[in-house]
Amino acid sequence: MALAVALILIVIAAVLFHFLSPWWFTPLASNWGLLDDTILITLAITGAVFVAINLFVAWTVIRFRHRSDRRAHYEPENRRLEGWLTALTAVGIFAMLAPGLYVYSAMINPPADAATVEVLGQQWQWRFRLPGTDGRLGRSDVRFMSPEQPFGLDPDDPAGLDDVLVDSGELHLPLGRPVVMLLRSRDVLHNFYVPPFRAKMDLVPGLVSRFWMTPTQAGRFEILCAELCGVGHFNMRGTVVVEEPTAYAAWLAAQPTFAARLAGAADDGLDAQARRGKALAQAGGCTACHSTDGSRSIGPGWRGLYGREETLADGRRVTADAAYLAESIRNPGAAIVQGYPAIMPPGALDETEIAALVAYIRALAGPPAAAQAGGTPQ
Repeated sequence: MALAVALILIVIAAVLFHFLSPWWFTPLASNWGLLDDTILITLAITGAVFVAINLFVAWTVIRFRHRSDRRAHYEPENRRLEGWLTALTAVGIFAMLAPGLYVYSAMINPPADAATVEVLGQQWQWRFRLPGTDGRLGRSDVRFMSPEQPFGLDPDDPAGLDDVLVDSGELHLPLGRPVVMLLRSRDVLHNFYVPPFRAKMDLVPGLVSRFWMTPTQAGRFEILCAELCGVGHFNMRGTVVVEEPTAYAAWLAAQPTFAARLAGAADDGLDAQARRGKALAQAGGCTACHSTDGSRSIGPGWRGLYGREETLADGRRVTADAAYLAESIRNPGAAIVQGYPAIMPPGALDETEIAALVAYIRALAGPPAAAQAGGTPQ
């Protein structure tokens, strides 16, 4: 009897939690309200089965509870009952699968006027590529991928020269215009997910997956990776900014093109070695955990790091010079800075690449204090 009461209370609590708790979706910011409907259909079916099974078990516990004047009856099979259970299960499964298949088919078949955005995922950062003035993306291939060329664009394809390259995790989209997202991965399985858009899709190495949507609400929306992709998975985040078409056009015009990248049009003030280090940091996902603008990050920020004294987790104090930085890249767990988690994986870099990374970090530190005061540079 106690078991029956417990099952009935569980059913009541579950139903009340569903209707009274604020667990519902974030506000919808795209055209995919059909996904909400599909989830609610599945929830209604599974919820009804949950309630029915638990109440049936509670009823059987009460109805057939032990009594001294009763004996158990063995019935090896009941074809009629089996037939009904099979039919009802088939109907329930069909009712859950059919809406999902319909919505999925619609989601991967964009309208003819949809704009195109390529999403490139790697541990643990997002990059984006958009068509230039010709309205189409150039060819890309893994053969052309390198630290300096993370998108893998074919330099001999004229269609790719005007492609817009976004090396940061912030993507802008125009309000009210359909856009198809082409999803690629450089390393492992990722998942591009923006909860208010209700649209998500895996990025599978070696494949190009896709979905489309129409942003219906201006604002800033967080991008999440919804597929476990390594120790930095939790920090693989980005931002989608949905704005009016005029603001979007201004943002797009300010982004560098592949031709400008090839010509070195962006003068970042770095020498060749530091520039290579910057490319290695971006290609290797270092900037996902180490900020370069002085902001707080998962690992120690690189802005102003070189030459600074740091306190380690064991209480020792060290100076972040070239030797310390190089050893921290080779063996990240040897000397953890106090207040930061020991999650950095060892990098498969040769000595020239390590030296390039150190040169980039040093360039972010600015000139030494002695040089600023007129002394001898260290």
